[in-house]
Amino acid sequence: MPDLSIVIPAYNEAGRIRQALAAAADFFGAGSSYELIVVDDGSEDGTSAVVERWRRELEAAGRPAPVSLLAIPHQGKGAAVRAGVLAASGDLILMSDADCSTPFTEWPRLAAVIANGADLAVGSRQTPGAEIEIHQPWLRQRFGIMFGRLVRSVFPIGVIDSQCGFKAFRAAAARELFGGLKSRGFTFDVELLLRARARGFKVVEVPVHWKNHPDSRVRVWRDWPRVLRELWLIRRELPSGRERKDPG
Repeated sequence: MPDLSIVIPAYNEAGRIRQALAAAADFFGAGSSYELIVVDDGSEDGTSAVVERWRRELEAAGRPAPVSLLAIPHQGKGAAVRAGVLAASGDLILMSDADCSTPFTEWPRLAAVIANGADLAVGSRQTPGAEIEIHQPWLRQRFGIMFGRLVRSVFPIGVIDSQCGFKAFRAAAARELFGGLKSRGFTFDVELLLRARARGFKVVEVPVHWKNHPDSRVRVWRDWPRVLRELWLIRRELPSGRERKDPG
């Protein structure tokens, strides 16, 4: 069994999933026990074919990488991460976006926090010590600020930056949290952090190096109504950070 499982959700990532896998293999490949799990969330651009081709090329070159591919119908990022986490076999689980906005070289920061007793290490672009190499465009930046303020005003999540796509978990905590996860879209992080708080897991926010990737899967005006609806559903399900129980 590997020490670390790296879960990469992918939706129409044919143009950059190869670079993400290569970056992970380069960083974790020497002297470490790990597995790469790519979850193809119903891509329409041949993402799965790129992953399989990359694996075959490494095998042909005598450098096989422990990469597996899960293909699911398109449901959203939360559903993809959940599928990858529940399929993982490592003692620790790292969730990383396919664009590698936070590079894998930041993994030791999160690993150190887990080693010191945290159940969940949350990469953050907004805590002291974080470094932003390339900022988002102004509109997306304002969207992020508004989203963060809204989330913190409504939900007791205990962190500043809920949405950074670089998080690490102890496997037992991850399986418990994701096992009951209901959010399927971009806001799944909020529900995840609420569940972690309700269960008494230790959550630590960790400053990381981050740079914006221009090919974002979030479109501000298109996605804002859906994001608000997802937050409303989370609020209805977990009104005070605890799951609502049906009467009787």
